[in-house]
Amino acid sequence: MSLSLYEQETIILYNQGESTAEVYTHDPKLVTKLEKLAQKFPEQVIRKNQLTFLVPKRCVQIREPYSEQRRAAARERALASGCRPPKREAAAKTE
Repeated sequence: MSLSLYEQETIILYNQGESTAEVYTHDPKLVTKLEKLAQKFPEQVIRKNQLTFLVPKRCVQIREPYSEQRRAAARERALASGCRPPKREAAAKTE
């Protein structure tokens, strides 16, 4: 059974008493990223099961959103250096 996009949630749990956070996710891109980190840093990023990882709390960050001016400047720098955005499918999939 396939989950809808709404059901493909990510939950990050941590408390003040431990140095690690537990990340439970159905996001395939995040699972892939966490798998790579677990291979590169096996002592720090631990896979508990198929969808759950333990990571150092310092890896969990909340940042302020980029301003439109900062996004525009980054876009111009990327275009000037020859970077091009990836091609996307003509019709986005919605469920």
